[in-house]
Amino acid sequence: MLEHLVEAALEILTPLCEMMGILVIAVSTLSAFWRYLRGLFTHSPGDVKSRLASGLALSLEFKMAAEILKTVLVRDMTELMVLGAVIILRALLSFLIHFEMKQHDIPQQETLGGIAT
Repeated sequence: MLEHLVEAALEILTPLCEMMGILVIAVSTLSAFWRYLRGLFTHSPGDVKSRLASGLALSLEFKMAAEILKTVLVRDMTELMVLGAVIILRALLSFLIHFEMKQHDIPQQETLGGIAT
């Protein structure tokens, strides 16, 4: 009884988490592209790369949440290995995006620090 209830809930929650991730990707991509275009015409500096990376990192968190929910329904070792590989790849992508964001923020902080003093 409880197993069927959990399966029914996960059949709703897993695609919902994945759709939230897709929505975050779409919104952050369109927003970044809009900021890029606006910066081209107004010649104002914009932090397009950082905002896009932030949106992609957030979307990966939603996608990883969906993968973690899928582990509840794993029936055999093959499925577990595939889900584990997907989770590891998404975690690695998330780590790389966060690393890139930090590397991008360091030169900006040094530049801003140089201007302020």
